[in-house]
Parts: sequence; structure tokens; C-alpha cells
Amino acid sequence: MHTTYGQAVAVTGRLASNNPNLQNIPVRTDRGKEIRKAFIPRDSKHVLLSADYSQIELRIVAAISGDPNMCAAFKAGTDIHTATASKVYNVSEKEVTKEMRYKAKSVNFGIIYGQGAFGLADNLGISRSEAKEIIDNYKKQFPGIQRYMDDTINFAREHGYVQTLMGRKRWLRDIGSSNFTVRGFAERNAINSPIQGTAADMIKLAMIKVHAAFKQHNFKSKMLLQVHDELVFDALKSELKELKALVLDCMQSAMVLPHGVPVIAECGDGKNWLEAH
Repeated sequence: MHTTYGQAVAVTGRLASNNPNLQNIPVRTDRGKEIRKAFIPRDSKHVLLSADYSQIELRIVAAISGDPNMCAAFKAGTDIHTATASKVYNVSEKEVTKEMRYKAKSVNFGIIYGQGAFGLADNLGISRSEAKEIIDNYKKQFPGIQRYMDDTINFAREHGYVQTLMGRKRWLRDIGSSNFTVRGFAERNAINSPIQGTAADMIKLAMIKVHAAFKQHNFKSKMLLQVHDELVFDALKSELKELKALVLDCMQSAMVLPHGVPVIAECGDGKNWLEAH
């Protein structure tokens, strides 16, 4: 099977895969897991190696916004959702319950996509007033995030575009629309595009570094797939140890984030894609 990657299809700058789309195979459902088991290395001398970025979009949010609390949590290596719940609910990290962490996780990811109280309430199955309270507490504890959102929308209104940390632009012609719905959509894209776009730039830079390193070391292993924040390799068993260290180094050093926010990648291997991931 050979997918076709499109460089200029997704507006965020991510690679798009089609014929077949190998980026869209679910990993959480039972059926998706069975499909992932079907992807295997070329022979018994190889294994599949999967390397992916850890919470890269949230790390980029912290770095772009410079929010001190979020940057501190990543620098300390604490679980970001637990750290968020601790701040939002004003309890120690040890007192954070599973439910608190789950709600905090929803806010963390919802904020990236410009989600408001209505969307969060619907997502978590809670009242709108509770959702509003969670979001208000979140904004108080992470004021840099709100400032980033406001500044980014204002910048887009003034210049007609937003950009990634690498300076790649996304134009937003509807940012000044008189239609509330159309304008709201453009505003959410203004908030999200620098984040997703920077993540896209980072993994492309990592792929270029990996390719150059493979040539330099004369590796026989192959880079097979890019699935958003993940790279999949057909790895020769005799090269595996060296390969893991090299791939992680290339991914973690592809782009230095502002405010000292660390970039972390993790990898696994196995006899099929499910086992490797």
C-alpha cells in the first residue's frame, strides 16, 4: 500500500494523506485497533517503530502565549491536565480526582479550538453555568492564554493573517465579516492556526533531520508514515537501539520553543503498528 501525501492541501500546513488515507485509522476503537494490527514490518528481521510528540499542541500553546503557570508545569514535567485541574479547582495536585482531570483536559484542548461554555457543557454533559465557571477559573489561572487569544484575533483583524512560529502565514479573509457565525469561525481559526501550523512545521523539520541522519549513518531502516504528530518506521532490528535515540533526538531538536518549554517525544516498537504505538 502506498499513500499519497499532499503538501498544500490542509490549510494548517499538515501533510494530507489519501488513496488510501492512512492518517485516519482510529486507535481508540476496537475495530481501529484490529486494523492497526494488520500493518506489519517487511520481514522477521524488522519491527515497526513509532515515535510521536507528547502533547505538542499544548506545549506550543504554552510557548506562544508565554503563560507562566502553563510553562512552569511543562518545565517541571508534571502531568499538564493534573496541573491544570489543580489550578482551576484550587486544590493540591494530590487531591485532583479523575473527574477533575478529565474536565481540565477538555478545557485544555477546547481552548485551542476556541470552545466556549456552551461547547464545553455539551462535551462534558454538565450545566452551562458549571462550564462557564470552569472556563472563568481557567482564564484567571492562565491569563496568558486569554491574552494570546485576544492579541491573535486583533492581529488577524489588523493584518488579515496569522502566522506560525516559523513565520508561515495563513490568510483569513472572513476575520472582519459582518456575519457573526462566519466571523466566529475565522476567529477560531486565528487562534488555532498558529498552534496546529507550528506543530506541522515542527514535524516536517524533524522528518528532514531524520532523512539526513539516515543517509549519514547509512541506515537500512525506512521512514514509512507521518500521521500528524507521529512518525512510523520499518526498523531493522540490528539498528533499533541506535535508531530510537537518533529519531528522538531529531524530533526533540527540530524546533526550539520559546520560554524554555521542553519538546518531548516518545517511541515504542512491536511486530505490528498497534503494538508499536
